[in-house]
Amino acid sequence: MANVNAGILGTGRAYPEGVLTNADLEQMVDTSDEWITSRTGIKQRHKAAEGEYTSMFAVRAARQAIERAKIDPLEIDLLICATVTPDQVLPSTGCIIQTELGAHKAAAFDLAAACSGFLFGLTLANTMIKTGQARYALVIGAELLTRYVDYTDRSTCVIFGDGAGAAVLGPVEGERGILATRIRSDGRYTEQLFAPGGGTRMGLTPESFAAGAHFYKMRGNELFKVAVRSMADVAREVLEETGYKADDVKLFIPHQANQRITDAVANNLKVDSQIVYSNIAMHGNTSSASIPIALDECVEMGRVHDGDLVLLASFGGGVTWGAVLMRW
Repeated sequence: MANVNAGILGTGRAYPEGVLTNADLEQMVDTSDEWITSRTGIKQRHKAAEGEYTSMFAVRAARQAIERAKIDPLEIDLLICATVTPDQVLPSTGCIIQTELGAHKAAAFDLAAACSGFLFGLTLANTMIKTGQARYALVIGAELLTRYVDYTDRSTCVIFGDGAGAAVLGPVEGERGILATRIRSDGRYTEQLFAPGGGTRMGLTPESFAAGAHFYKMRGNELFKVAVRSMADVAREVLEETGYKADDVKLFIPHQANQRITDAVANNLKVDSQIVYSNIAMHGNTSSASIPIALDECVEMGRVHDGDLVLLASFGGGVTWGAVLMRW
């Protein structure tokens, strides 16, 4: 297995039928379509209904990716579910997904790195495949963030949406596949985006629930500069490692956090705006699901072709960030 590259063989996506528009939010909280659009670029987001849960959408996205990769679920050696909104505390959502897919030979687990989770998962899968410990890996980003949103807090409730995206990775020939990855974190910024309640530090009690301790809290203005700088820096790292320049990239998919962040990162990197993909208007911020959903959309739309250099970059709570450069 020496010198084998890991590449993406198939992608998939899924999200709830329910949609929450800016007009809907105008009826729920003191906000407006103009306010939301000008600050985030978001027009709508998908919202799960009662009785729907994270693994439902993860399984749908995964099945699509597996079918497109033309493999059997029993061939999957590694299954990573990147999520901060698991079905339950125990077992992992990865194991629940594994059962639904019939991928009984895989090592399955959850990975919690917020919006960078999918790229953290790609990095682990790439390493496992390159070292011969796995042949096929399934990496999923899946979130139901609307379950943790306070719909009286206009600074957060307008941003987050629900969905899942998946990718099957396996060995590829020649110069294709993942060329470089970088993942980073810095816990000193924890309280810029966090949910204090629901864990062992502050259990979910009637008092903590009433206080909204399980809801996401965010300091958006402070996060903005850190996010832009971190994503641009780590993207440069993978380009420099491989000897490529921003001009060589044919498709750039950043985490869909905020359109202003996307624009600022692209400007910082000096990439052509025509190669930057954005779907935040239709989906909002789906955390770990945002990049795989966007990637699957690009595949379906014909935005990516064999031989294209594809750059992915993310930033999330923790804080975490990362970048992946691949030859499609």
